[in-house]
Amino acid sequence: MKVEENAVVTIAYTLKNGEGEVLDSSENNGDLSYLHGHQNIVPGLEKELAGKAVGEQVDTTVPPDEGYGERRDDLVFAVPRDRLPEGELELGMQFRAQSQDGQELVVNLVGIEDDEVTLDGNHPLAGEDLHFDVTIQGVRDATEEEISHGHVHDGTHEH
Repeated sequence: MKVEENAVVTIAYTLKNGEGEVLDSSENNGDLSYLHGHQNIVPGLEKELAGKAVGEQVDTTVPPDEGYGERRDDLVFAVPRDRLPEGELELGMQFRAQSQDGQELVVNLVGIEDDEVTLDGNHPLAGEDLHFDVTIQGVRDATEEEISHGHVHDGTHEH
C-alpha cells in the first residue's frame, strides 16, 4: 500500500535545523503515526511522503512556507505582567492567548521586565528550513472514525 489520502502512515524520523542540530527524533520519542491528507504534519513533508511505500526513505528539506511559516514580527508583543497568571515566570513558558481577530494561539514567554513581559506567537521553528530524514515503517487504511475525527486513534486519548 502506498501513502495516500486517508492512510495511517507510521514513520521513523529525524528532524534537524539548518545547522545540522537534531531538533526531534523518533529514536527519542518513538515512531510517529499520522493520518495522511489531514494536516497532521507540516505540508512540505506530507507532500514528499505521498506515493511512497513501506521501507522507502525520504531525505528532504522543507522551506518555511511549507513548514511552520515565516517569522512574523507582529506576533511578538509586550503585555503588562499582571495579564499573566500569578507566580514565578520563566523564559520559555507557554500560554494560550487570543489574537485581536479572535484566533487562539500559543505564545512563548521571551522577555521579562518588572511590570511587562514579551510574548512571541510564532511557532519556535517559524522561519527555519526543516531537514527531515524519514523511513516509512507502516501504511494502513484509516478507520471511518479516524477519518471523521481527522487523526489517528491509537488508544491514548478519549473524545
